[in-house]
Amino acid sequence: MSIVSSITVSDIRFPTSRELDGSDAMNPDPDYSAAYVRLSCDDDSEGDGFVFTIGRGNEVVVTALQAVEQLLVGRNVGTPHDLAETARALLHDSQLRWLGPEKGVMHMAIGAVLNALWDRQSRVAGLPLWEYLAFLSPEELVDQVDFRYLTDALDREQALDILRAAEPTRRERADHLRTAGYPAYTTSPGWLGYSDEKMVRLAREAVADGYTQIKLKVGADAEDDARRMKLAREAVGPDIRIAIDANQRWDVEDAVGAVKMLAPYDPYWIEEPTSPDDVLAHAAIRRRVSPVKVATGEHAQNRVIFKQLLQAGAIDVLQLDSARVAGVNENIAILLLAKQFGVPVCPHAGGVGLCELVQHLSMFDYVSVSGSMDDRVVEFVDHLHEHFVEPAVVRAGRYVTPTAPGFSARMHDASRERFAYPGGAAWA
Repeated sequence: MSIVSSITVSDIRFPTSRELDGSDAMNPDPDYSAAYVRLSCDDDSEGDGFVFTIGRGNEVVVTALQAVEQLLVGRNVGTPHDLAETARALLHDSQLRWLGPEKGVMHMAIGAVLNALWDRQSRVAGLPLWEYLAFLSPEELVDQVDFRYLTDALDREQALDILRAAEPTRRERADHLRTAGYPAYTTSPGWLGYSDEKMVRLAREAVADGYTQIKLKVGADAEDDARRMKLAREAVGPDIRIAIDANQRWDVEDAVGAVKMLAPYDPYWIEEPTSPDDVLAHAAIRRRVSPVKVATGEHAQNRVIFKQLLQAGAIDVLQLDSARVAGVNENIAILLLAKQFGVPVCPHAGGVGLCELVQHLSMFDYVSVSGSMDDRVVEFVDHLHEHFVEPAVVRAGRYVTPTAPGFSARMHDASRERFAYPGGAAWA
């Protein structure tokens, strides 16, 4: 047994708005932040997790995390079965669920707690999370999934079939992953607040570093988008993919018109062209901008939205996020849905800590769910990794496979102290 004895919650914020890192058409001045939770158990084991935000409102998520404490302390979390039961207890609690249901601040807070539990679980096992998950039995994995609202698209037996089909060759893919790593793309050149000179320089550096895909932020001004896209295409040449990201800026007609204006520069996908909740608008845009792909998911609030996006044929690329839905448990469901519909998963990352987390989910997906890296890349943004004990590493355009036990979620104590808000030295 391993009983949760306490949780500690911190409000951590980094002043990234000072250099316009992370700036886009919808979010011009983000301060990358984390509502950070560390849970402790009676056997001296610990686990870390967090919710990513962009500054104001981080204190709201901190309060939501504190609200979960009364349901968590005293629970046994020693086995995968215990984690499945804990997830159900937190997500099905009627009073907390009323605040969603299964979406928004409360849902993200529960996700951070569940991620912290998986961090603890894989640390105790002495394995990186991707490897710990990858070699659980199909039954143990399926037990983590809440199939309520999914069975018209994916039921338990279908999920078991997917996992059992991958099971005989898991070891082979895990060995390949350790050698080859996982494909990455970078958004670092493309922040909307960067000058033309900085964008072009960073785009060229990305290609020299081995990336075969970069991403530009668009959506503030159509003519400026076209000018920047032209400069980027000239900088990287015809063979490098350039994805574009509107961060929910447009209505349907605006999106279609903007993508057509940028078509001469061969955009690979258009990301978040409209409201993340508008499944039908994504489907309409996809029909009209092909062959440019439509990608979305970083703000999709739960597995049900992903199910509908897939059922409606609304996306070509599914972009799950490690810290928006209900943690590892719900992301297992989303990966299984993507496999069921044959849609590649290219997760959202960047922010603070998201690269560290999401690499594990994509690697688990490759080994035990999709069995493929084809048309799959994980976003990488080269900001703030130095604050993590086991930072994500990208070499030659590929994530280096983590080997340290856990979910790579733990921040250095010195960073947590310096960037604590509002009293840390960085904010004094």
